[in-house]
Amino acid sequence: MGKAKKTSKDINLNAPQYYFNRELSWLEFNRRVLHEALDRRTPLLERLKFTAIFSSNLDEFFMVRVALLKEQFQAQINRPTIDGLTPQQQLEAIYQCLHPMVIEQHRYFEQVLRPEMASHGIHLLNYIDLSPEQRSYLQQIFQKKIFPVLTPLAVDPSHPFPLMANLSLNLAVVVKAPNTGEEKFARVKVPNILPRFICLPQELQPQNGKLNHWTGVAVEQIIAHNLEVLFPGMIIKEYHLFRLTRDADLELAEEANDLLLAIQQELRRRHFGGSVVRLEIQPSMPSSVRQMLMAEMELVESDIYEIDGLLNLKDLMSLMKLPLPELKDPTWTPIIPPRLRPFLQSRKIANVDSQKTSIFSAIQQKDLLVHHPYESFSCSVEKFIAQAARDPNVLAIKMTLYRTTGDSEIIGSLITAAESGKQVAVIVELKARFDEENNITWATQLEKSGIHVIYGIVGLKTHTKIVLVVRQEGEDIRRYVHIGTGNYNAKTANLYTDVGLLSCREDLGADLTDLFNYLTGYSCQESYRKLLVSPVNMRDRIIALIHREIEHCKNGNSGQIIAKMNSLVDSQIIAALYEASQAGVKIDLIIRGICCLRPGIPEVSENIRVISIIGRFLEHSRIFYFSNNEQNEVYIGSADWMPRNLDRRVEAVTPVEDAEIVQTLQNILAIMLGDNRQAWELKSDGSYVQRCPEQDGAELCAQNILMEKTQQLSVNQLFATL
Repeated sequence: MGKAKKTSKDINLNAPQYYFNRELSWLEFNRRVLHEALDRRTPLLERLKFTAIFSSNLDEFFMVRVALLKEQFQAQINRPTIDGLTPQQQLEAIYQCLHPMVIEQHRYFEQVLRPEMASHGIHLLNYIDLSPEQRSYLQQIFQKKIFPVLTPLAVDPSHPFPLMANLSLNLAVVVKAPNTGEEKFARVKVPNILPRFICLPQELQPQNGKLNHWTGVAVEQIIAHNLEVLFPGMIIKEYHLFRLTRDADLELAEEANDLLLAIQQELRRRHFGGSVVRLEIQPSMPSSVRQMLMAEMELVESDIYEIDGLLNLKDLMSLMKLPLPELKDPTWTPIIPPRLRPFLQSRKIANVDSQKTSIFSAIQQKDLLVHHPYESFSCSVEKFIAQAARDPNVLAIKMTLYRTTGDSEIIGSLITAAESGKQVAVIVELKARFDEENNITWATQLEKSGIHVIYGIVGLKTHTKIVLVVRQEGEDIRRYVHIGTGNYNAKTANLYTDVGLLSCREDLGADLTDLFNYLTGYSCQESYRKLLVSPVNMRDRIIALIHREIEHCKNGNSGQIIAKMNSLVDSQIIAALYEASQAGVKIDLIIRGICCLRPGIPEVSENIRVISIIGRFLEHSRIFYFSNNEQNEVYIGSADWMPRNLDRRVEAVTPVEDAEIVQTLQNILAIMLGDNRQAWELKSDGSYVQRCPEQDGAELCAQNILMEKTQQLSVNQLFATL
């Protein structure tokens, strides 16, 4: 007799074979970033930008994720993750996966991008290839501007091995005493205060009849070829570049009496105190120097990455400033949301009643969706807060700030509101990784202006993106809200795709009031009218929505889920999605980064499709669609489906109840799912395959389509007002 076929109930959906490793999935995301640098369809300077982003991403990956795994390994914590890998196995897999990727990145830069730059008049020269006149000029620059800030540090019995800063670029120098022949080792740091690339004047740029826009030399090469000035009387035997990466994740005792002081102390430790987790060197470094560095930094071979060529390619980002639009993506200027245009324009006209023509009037008419960077952040969200700050009828403004800029209009508006006597409360997340120092600066500025600044809840990060404005309207109080997916940051609003809801629905206003009381006081709020809030009820509510789709299928109806987010890691939600797939629910996931769900497995996830879109804008919006037996429910908010978002962060996701906005969000998701230019499909083996148009088919780039549609809406609105 043959074996009985397994039923869905017999399958253990928590088994390791049904999950991808989080860290390896992230590396696959960064591989897709690297592909944009390799793709000749991408304009040249944009390819340099993606090369820089790939390197910058890796820096953070090592400082946080690899550092954590090394800590676990050293502490002999061998508990496997849900995919079955121990910390040691993950570290080995990371090295095996990443090493060839880094080699490919640097080889492509040196062999393809660098020559292509030169063909377009962008010359990044090697010092050894310079003419005598060019060398003479750079020697003068060295004497006047570089030499005074350099500090050579000897290493010998009286000079211990120097403490080196995180992400520092250094020269390991071997010198020899001419009298005794004794060899000595010294380290020279390439100071961060110096420009990475020193530009040659126009008259010294290549004059070979070719186009010249910019010619420069890496500063470390200028230092390396002038070392005799730093070590007079010594013979420079050899020098070798290296760069180190430290554990930079803050270890906070949140019960500290002064969280602000605790973070400031930890920031100092980040630069010098964390253990070294990666050493980047050049292949020419001899074994003696290599072994000495490894011993002093307590490293093993798998921590070493040999780089053939320029180290720290993230500094290529500076070349994006070159005024060469033909080598960049076409310029995009966000439009004013059509519904807001009449209200913003009318306020500039004399004798117009500003109480009837403010953004508040637009929101009173109906809910408003804003979609950045297609629609202007400054002419929507910033204007909403600015008008609230200056409106005499506004009594209070409350908002969360996770990442912003100190010179933003929002900071100025909040200060204006407080100075005019309004109640202003701001929840500032001091633990926003790598923005802590910036956040401390402007949080202190807000406090000095009389604003109530709260640093969040012990043990939780406040990641939610919410604003609450309380306004007196006649005898009544009305609450206006903004609930979004992105940070209140005008700079990233031009680079990240995000959506936000502006509304004055009473139940949302009441929910945000309760949520702010939870953040600022001792509230133990456990239920909300509309909002899905973590760590209170979000995971349970999401799983309930998934199970509802399952019930529709079991009852003979159809079920469908479309979810767009940054990352999918939470095993409980993944298991629920597997159950939904088994029940026949059709599931489309648009996951930019990490995805631990394994699609396309027979009898487990064959009804699940996963794509990732990597383009000129970073896909950051979180949109969740449930068909609910054709009643169509859509949610937006700040949370990915990850344990950290559901358990260790304060997040808010709101239902969208305006039928027109629901349709708009469905259209956005449909455009994303139809992308065949920058979309990658995740296969059941963990690989991603980039989509391409079918033969003679049209190229469909979701981000380009959304720009075109947004521009057309703007034109239609303009004609409607003529």
